[in-house]
Amino acid sequence: MDRSGDPTGMPVRSRHGTDLSAPYGRSHPRENEAPVHELAITQSVVESVCERAAGRPVRSVHVRVGVLTAVVPDSMRFCFGLVTEGTAAEGAQLEIDQPPGAGRCRTCAIEFTLTDLILLCPCGSADVEITSGQELQIVSMRVG
Repeated sequence: MDRSGDPTGMPVRSRHGTDLSAPYGRSHPRENEAPVHELAITQSVVESVCERAAGRPVRSVHVRVGVLTAVVPDSMRFCFGLVTEGTAAEGAQLEIDQPPGAGRCRTCAIEFTLTDLILLCPCGSADVEITSGQELQIVSMRVG
């Protein structure tokens, strides 16, 4: 099947309306659709927080999510609002710290910033140890 669209530039759509010309069927999530990666992570955070709160209302949750985890903070905030509905954390504020990525080259011993998971030292070596940016922690929560 040709997925490049028709000569008019219109996208090719399935009988259900899915854009087949886009990678993986869609180029972007539908409005009000939660990203799956962030949704699963946020569900785990909320479950842990509510369990620890033991029925007390949760007012805020502070998490640390490193930039190399590929979690989009705005998506996580959106998911937090969805997942907390009907729980002790409903209405709670979500605070997200996003520490930068960092690595250390095992070849030349230089430490440098990583903005993505392309592990390449400025010296050209790919023998890099990630030292920061993969954190995914619940730092604190406020109840009461």
